[in-house]
Amino acid sequence: MPNARRDSVFANHNFRLLFGGSTISMLGDQFTLVALPWLVLKLTGNPAALGLVLATMALPRALFMLIGGAVVDRLSPRRVLLAARGANALLVALLAALVLLGDIHMWLVYVIALGIGLSTAFAYPAGSAILPQLVPKDQLQPANALVMGMRQLSMFIGPALAGVVISVGAHGAQPQAVQDAGGLGLAFSIDAISFAFSLGSLLLIRIHSDFHPKAVVGGVLSNVASGVRMIWADLPLRAFILYAAVVSVFVGGPLQVGLPVLADTRMDLGAASLGILMTANGGGMLLGSFLSGIASRTVRGRLGLMVLTIDSLAGLALATLALVHSTITGAVLLAGTGVLAGIAQIAIISWIQRRVAPEMMGRTMSVLMFTFMGLGPISAAIAGSLLKVISLTSLFAGAGLLLTAIALSCMGNPALRSIGAARAEAAA
Repeated sequence: MPNARRDSVFANHNFRLLFGGSTISMLGDQFTLVALPWLVLKLTGNPAALGLVLATMALPRALFMLIGGAVVDRLSPRRVLLAARGANALLVALLAALVLLGDIHMWLVYVIALGIGLSTAFAYPAGSAILPQLVPKDQLQPANALVMGMRQLSMFIGPALAGVVISVGAHGAQPQAVQDAGGLGLAFSIDAISFAFSLGSLLLIRIHSDFHPKAVVGGVLSNVASGVRMIWADLPLRAFILYAAVVSVFVGGPLQVGLPVLADTRMDLGAASLGILMTANGGGMLLGSFLSGIASRTVRGRLGLMVLTIDSLAGLALATLALVHSTITGAVLLAGTGVLAGIAQIAIISWIQRRVAPEMMGRTMSVLMFTFMGLGPISAAIAGSLLKVISLTSLFAGAGLLLTAIALSCMGNPALRSIGAARAEAAA
């Protein structure tokens, strides 16, 4: 573990490399997050196809996320992250080239989406496990705050930049097979280039497990099983992950599919409207991350109740989106939900990091990420299909009111109410 001054996490050379490379890469990611759904809608005009693309990414991510967490705990998270991000960079670069050349087809989008989903199944748990090997324990909290804050900042400025790039690039392009192809190709290219900075920083970073690998005990699947058993034995942790899975299934999909459709069918700025909506949400989450410490200190041992209250309010805001036709009104609502989400996200992740033993962190975080990133896009496929038979208004209203109902009904659950007590968990 490198030595660093207690008063500045930036005195740590390895952390500076990780922070710099990841910051640029996270900003680039926002370009693909805006461009990919827009590409699918321009290729097909079908919300169900968008849901299916998101589900195609979710399938390998769901199948391999837990294995990815076990691999990270067995190997060096730096090496796993380097390989996964390298694969992701190649796939996004291929997508950019196909769009710009006018050779993109939906079957190719599905293949690339499948590959991106597989690479992120390993990248996400590796990214969450590398930080404890870079900084001392007493600097984990400020280091996490910096990384998460920068992620929220990228969500604040990235989507708006992506929307502008797509719009401006489209107006400057010659007629091509896909509408907005010039801008979409440029957006994907920017993301591909941003990966180079992350890969360069990872090549220069050195961590303890690179030179002192852990003794391998059992197979990968047995390691996955031991991680699941540890979570299941921890009642508050188990309760929260099950709650998060239910919320992701019933709410995540309608948001992923509904927002691009809302921007495309009701708002007058096209891709720029989608970028503004996502930017507002990211800005709210950035503000929420700064407020999370104050909120956690205020509620103290009632973190579970705080999260459930936040979700009940967020559900009402989501239901209100059913009535929105203005980009500004939608942005205000999503900014508000972003503040609430930022407060809850930072508080819960910090609680889990304090609670779980470091040697189980990769598997624990992989299970948590599975509930959001694996199940959410599967829900998106269902939401896209539902839009064939119900209106966008009904989708938002139903999902929002359902979230509020779920959160309010869970307030009587003792395990969820007890979330907030710090505890060191022995490794299974």
